[in-house]
Amino acid sequence: MYILISNHTCTIIFTMCLRVKDRRQTSIARPLYPLPGRRNDRNKQPLQTFRAYNIAHRGSNGEIPEETAAAYMRAIEEGTDFIETDILASKDGALICFHDVTLDDTTDITNHKEFANRKRTYEVQGVNTTGFFLVDFTLDELKLLRVKQRYPFRDQQYNGEFSIITFDEFISIALDAHRVVGIYPEIKNPVFINQQVKWPGGKRFEDKFVETLKKYGYRGSYMSKQWLKQPAFIQSFAPTSLIYISNQTDLPKIFLIDDVDMPTQDTNQVFVPPHLVSTSYWEITSDSYLDFIKEYVVGIGPWKDNIIPVSSNYLQIPSDLVARAHAHNLQVHPYTFRNENKFLHFNFSEDPYNEYDYWINKIGVDGLFTDFTGSLHHYQEWTNPFASGEKEATRLLHKIELMLSKFKYFN
Repeated sequence: MYILISNHTCTIIFTMCLRVKDRRQTSIARPLYPLPGRRNDRNKQPLQTFRAYNIAHRGSNGEIPEETAAAYMRAIEEGTDFIETDILASKDGALICFHDVTLDDTTDITNHKEFANRKRTYEVQGVNTTGFFLVDFTLDELKLLRVKQRYPFRDQQYNGEFSIITFDEFISIALDAHRVVGIYPEIKNPVFINQQVKWPGGKRFEDKFVETLKKYGYRGSYMSKQWLKQPAFIQSFAPTSLIYISNQTDLPKIFLIDDVDMPTQDTNQVFVPPHLVSTSYWEITSDSYLDFIKEYVVGIGPWKDNIIPVSSNYLQIPSDLVARAHAHNLQVHPYTFRNENKFLHFNFSEDPYNEYDYWINKIGVDGLFTDFTGSLHHYQEWTNPFASGEKEATRLLHKIELMLSKFKYFN
């Protein structure tokens, strides 16, 4: 018996079979994606939307100093869905990827004697803070600094290797990836930035933030065709900022929620109805506030130990916050998941995979901020590698592969 197959059909089937093999291999080993390169690829692998989002918290910063190009490229290599960053502003108004308002903890600023007289004291969120503030340096000056690892118990070999990057450079890393990679930028400390940095025409920090996203084509509501092409979540601890930009962009927004004793990052909530002006954790997680904020955001991003209280390093009875958020049609993206034992509660036997399993399958969160994006990706590839219907299609392709392997074309 002979089967006549055109060369074109053989090529298609052969390619499909190779993909089956690749998929089987990724179920037992982390796929190593090539580093992003500039190319025009209209057929990029799409963003996965069938399982909890893997959000690379400040890049793969468990391995490489946070908020650097190398940390973000490593996260993409390791399979993240979104690269996350904090946006601040320099003295001359450039938008910068950096977490702290001061440069002291994660740069070599103290090695630069030319900046020794720049130390200042400012009030930040009601607290007098002293240090070298990012807002007192121009972009050119910031580019002279080198970033270092935040935690001493993490790999120090990359200290001094990488520079601070801009919001534009961050976006380029995502857009240059060989597959669709989302971005997850935060409007960081907007009250402080608006007090210290001024832009022409009376524009605010939030205006420049949205302008940058628009410049690169980021637009569209959650799960729209345009959003899936260039996915982005906008996050902030400041509800006023999220409400302010709601008329400027329809990109999905996430309201971040800090510790129970931390107020929101707002001092002027003029856009919020007086009866919903809230500063405490308990107020902003109430049903009335969730009902209000859902008009502006698609989800919340709480600190994970607020979702489940902790005592003596053991998780206690979970709160109902996730269930109530879901009842308000809000996603829940808790932060931050870290592999080191000092961050793992005793319930998980010092195993981050046990922690991922608990939060994804028992608590039912929709995304996770992690310092170790490779670990989360590896866990998800082991436990949930296929979208609905993909497993059956893969089995069929495997059968075709076995059948065609008998023929000369595949020998």
